[in-house]
Amino acid sequence: MNLKDKPVEEILPGIYRIEIPLPKNPLRALNAYVLKGTDRNLIIDTGWNHEDCMSAMLTCLRKTDVNLSKTDFFITHLHADHIGLVSALAQDNSTIYFNEPEADKVSVSAYWEEFRRFARQNGFPKDDIRTVFRRHPGYKYGPRGPLSFCLLKENDRLTIGDYIFKCIETPGHSIGHLCLYEPSKKLLISGDHVLQDITPNIQLWSDGRNTLKQYIRSLKKVEQLDVDLVLPGHRRIFTNCRKRVLELRAHHQHRLKEVMSILENGELQAYQVASRMAWDISEAFPSWDEFPPPQKWFATGEAISHLKYLEEEGRIQRRISEQRIFFSLK
Repeated sequence: MNLKDKPVEEILPGIYRIEIPLPKNPLRALNAYVLKGTDRNLIIDTGWNHEDCMSAMLTCLRKTDVNLSKTDFFITHLHADHIGLVSALAQDNSTIYFNEPEADKVSVSAYWEEFRRFARQNGFPKDDIRTVFRRHPGYKYGPRGPLSFCLLKENDRLTIGDYIFKCIETPGHSIGHLCLYEPSKKLLISGDHVLQDITPNIQLWSDGRNTLKQYIRSLKKVEQLDVDLVLPGHRRIFTNCRKRVLELRAHHQHRLKEVMSILENGELQAYQVASRMAWDISEAFPSWDEFPPPQKWFATGEAISHLKYLEEEGRIQRRISEQRIFFSLK
């Protein structure tokens, strides 16, 4: 859907999808959702803290006759394309609903330094790390200033108009990702947990978690829900949620086998493993050396998440030498 041609689309009574552009980014756009209630409205996800996002958002809010002074926000997770603009949109009387695991990480830059260190341990070149952090949208377009949240957890309810949503904790794509499920309407607002046209990126940039294991567990949870319509954070709205969940689970099983096959050639660092994996971006950039550093970053983070999963399954092992991490078959 072209934002210029159809900036606002009513999906269900009182629920509108608006496309917020993400300039010069492979994702192209964010799906924000506006739910109109009797007394208060709700905006789900916002786009970057970027002038193009703000312009698109304000234009669409005028078209839907939404008054920001009567509007609250629900943010599915801490990535900048979902939370970045909320600091500029929220009014003094706005409630911002968010998840607890990520609430103390939104305005903290310390974890970026942890990412840098861990990336170097896993073989990511120092010069490319500098380039990544100059260009990374999470670093550039996140929210400004402190934010006050109303924290939600599993099974908490959120009522807007005729819709009564239940919060579903779905960690994996991020540590505190939340979906909204409306059982009577069989409606799932999935954020970046389940996408139709692209595979959610499951990265890992620290050693304390197993993000892929969390993600697969969260997929199995959503697989049990009775869903007729999925409103995702990016690309097309879709039906048959269960079918898509099974496809995503199969995708990661294929990835795990691919990583095992790569390690048959000997011990490697995560960056080297990523360089030998198959990526969709290969059509535009035929060789790994031609990949832009931000794409190498996402690819390496995904490789690390799969290596961590295989290590905890006991199928591969790590060796640490001079603060560098190597992986090999067991």
